[in-house]
Amino acid sequence: MTSKIRIHLADDHQVLIDGLTNLLQTVENFEVVGSSLDGTTVYNDVMQNNADILVLDISMTEKDGIKVLQEFYAQKNPLKVIILSSYDDLKIIKEVMKLGAKGYLTKKCAGENIIEAIKTVYKGQEYFSDLIREKIFNSFTQNNPQLNNSVYIENPILSPREIEIVTLISLEYSGKEISEQLFISLNTVETHRKNIMKKLQTKNTIGLVKYALKHNLINP
Repeated sequence: MTSKIRIHLADDHQVLIDGLTNLLQTVENFEVVGSSLDGTTVYNDVMQNNADILVLDISMTEKDGIKVLQEFYAQKNPLKVIILSSYDDLKIIKEVMKLGAKGYLTKKCAGENIIEAIKTVYKGQEYFSDLIREKIFNSFTQNNPQLNNSVYIENPILSPREIEIVTLISLEYSGKEISEQLFISLNTVETHRKNIMKKLQTKNTIGLVKYALKHNLINP
C-alpha cells in the first residue's frame, strides 16, 4: 500500500482552503492533515500534524508567508513548501526560493497545477507554474543576443522546461549557473540534461547545440 502524502494548507481565506481540500481529497494518496487561517499558528500546526508538504499563502494575516518561511528556515526544518500567491513579482519569487520554498504557484492557476506541484515537490524536485517559470527564465536570459524568441514554441519531443535547459546549455551556461538562476537543484539540472540527451539520441553537448541551432532556439 502506498503511503499517503500528508498536506497542510495555510491561507487566510476559508473558502480557498475548503476548495483545495475538496480537490486534493480526490487524489488517492493525498491526505489533507490540517489547515491554518493565521500565519502565527502555521509552524506549530505543522509540527503537530507532521505534514510532508505545506501549501502556504504569502498574504497571511498577523504573520505573512515570508515570515513563516523564515521561521522554518531558521529552525532548519526540511519541510517541503509550495507558495500559493496572488503575486507573480520576481523579487518575491526569488526571496521565497532563497528561503527554501520548493514550488511557486499563482492562485489563478492553482486548481489546474496544485496536484502536479505536490507530486513533483514530494519527489524532491522544484515546481513552478508555466507563467512563473517563463518569468524566471526571461529574467535570467534578458538581453542575450543569441537567444531566439522561438523558445516557447511548442516542441513535439521536449517539454517546455527541457527546451529551456537545452537552450541554456547551448548558450554555454554551466550547470551551477542554471541551477542558481532557475532556482532548481544541480541534480535536477543534470537529470534534465540526461533526459534531453536520451530523447535527442545524442551523447554530448555538441549534439544539444546542433539541435538548438536547427530548431532556432538560439542564433548562430
